[in-house]
Amino acid sequence: MEFKLFDRWDTNIEVKDPGLKRYVSLNPVLVPRTANRYAKQKFWKSKLNIVERLINKLMVPGHRGKKHKLTSGRVTGKSQKVYNIVENVFKIIEEKTKKNPIEVFVRALENAAPRDEITSIEYGGAKYPQAVECAPQRRIDLALRQMVQGSYQKSFNKKINMTEALAEEIIKAYNLDQSSTAIAKKLELERQADSSR
Repeated sequence: MEFKLFDRWDTNIEVKDPGLKRYVSLNPVLVPRTANRYAKQKFWKSKLNIVERLINKLMVPGHRGKKHKLTSGRVTGKSQKVYNIVENVFKIIEEKTKKNPIEVFVRALENAAPRDEITSIEYGGAKYPQAVECAPQRRIDLALRQMVQGSYQKSFNKKINMTEALAEEIIKAYNLDQSSTAIAKKLELERQADSSR
């Protein structure tokens, strides 16, 4: 018997980006909440279902810039609340796109994952930016982080709620729309890397 995610959506989806194939896990699980049992070692989080990694990111979205604004309030680490948000996000995506929302999410991830980034190298007492290729697992982490932080910023103290903001962010990333935070950050990062080659 094949499990469906949230007992609703099929996960037989092919990851088209060859670099991300090994790092986007679409193992069939009924409830994407394994309490992080896999991730005992550094790269084992790649064994977690990609939807569960989204849920984990939503529980601790990080701060806005260097200001510690998002440490409390809605960001309580309540897994049931975040689970419901993600389920409702996928329902909205299915309604708007008439496609499997898991597939839309995976394509959005592929589109939003940056290929290059910059690091700083010290040479002769001066620091220089240097372009480097982004590791596949880091590409996914960055894309998830940008999606979550972008949707939090759009819904923080605004009329739009988190569910609608995240659904909108994923659909925009799927359509390669530059008003998506994840796509905008990716393009900016790759542009900076290009200029410091």
